[in-house]
Amino acid sequence: MSDAAVLHIKGRVLVGPEDVRDELWVVGGRVTFERPVGPADVRTVTGWVLPGLVDAHCHVGLDEHGAVDEATSEKQALTDRAAGTLLIRDAGSAADTRWVDDREDLPKIIRAGRHIARTRRYIRNYAHEIEPGDLAAYVRQEARRGDGWVKLVGDWIDRERGDLAACWPGEALREAIAAAHEEGARVTAHCFAAESLPDLLAAGIDCVEHATGLTEELIPQFAARGVAIVPTLVNIATFPSLADGGEAKFPAWSAHMRRLHEKRYDTVGAAHDAGIPIYVGTDAGGALAHGLVADEVAELVKAGLSPAEALSAASWGARAWLGRDGLTEGAAADLVVYAEDPRADVRVLADPQTIVLRGRIVR
Repeated sequence: MSDAAVLHIKGRVLVGPEDVRDELWVVGGRVTFERPVGPADVRTVTGWVLPGLVDAHCHVGLDEHGAVDEATSEKQALTDRAAGTLLIRDAGSAADTRWVDDREDLPKIIRAGRHIARTRRYIRNYAHEIEPGDLAAYVRQEARRGDGWVKLVGDWIDRERGDLAACWPGEALREAIAAAHEEGARVTAHCFAAESLPDLLAAGIDCVEHATGLTEELIPQFAARGVAIVPTLVNIATFPSLADGGEAKFPAWSAHMRRLHEKRYDTVGAAHDAGIPIYVGTDAGGALAHGLVADEVAELVKAGLSPAEALSAASWGARAWLGRDGLTEGAAADLVVYAEDPRADVRVLADPQTIVLRGRIVR
């Protein structure tokens, strides 16, 4: 489609869960619901339309060994794009991916800077590994380097204990999260176990990744404070194999990981029932492949979200949470077209028919 062309999207345009329109137009790369006057070159696409999908926990520029080169990062971003993911919250990367901002053909990335972890308490080559006295300074640094988010590693295996353990004392967290908020950034934290959550809550955390350690006591506190979770259930599915690999050396950790896996759907379902905001994230870019957004939406439905709620967690709701436009008048035209209604069956998301990024058809 040429830059001068007008795109006419017909069918059922899902502007919001209850806001369904018959058509929209893309003029100059922007959404409009007003029919343009006398366009000379019009291309029509028909189907069920959603805003470009969101992966709110993704790692472009990272693989299981650490930072990757630009060519590999590009492949990762293109794989996400092919799945309909047009907005990514990159929840920590050791690579500098700011060059992506100059590429009109790649998804928009909202960066959290580099992970911040306790010394020798995270995956090698991923994070700034520091001690608590330096936490606030590093949080402030990553807040200034990122796009409104900072990523902490809230817990990880303590090899002396042989199990998951919290990484930071409460006072260090309070100082660090206050620093991030002063810089206008929100803070999220990787957390598998329950132990790390009370201090993070007390310190004013904004979001928790994975959140497998949520308990009956903690869930109402998350709900009352409006702390969001990004469960990454496609990642939690790997816990049994991880547990098998660590069984001989860390049996307590292995048993803990299996318990967290076994109750994963109940945990997310209880969080949903309590009103905790839940968003879609795949944790792609470590050991997991990119392009799994449809699988994660389906997992949230298994956990008890309705199809419309799970779709919102990857589209309307997620975009609003991240402060980005959906299908609104004058917004950049990022949208995905499907052959059938994804509200009737979220598995439709696995087969996008047309993908429009910044007003241009890229698939």
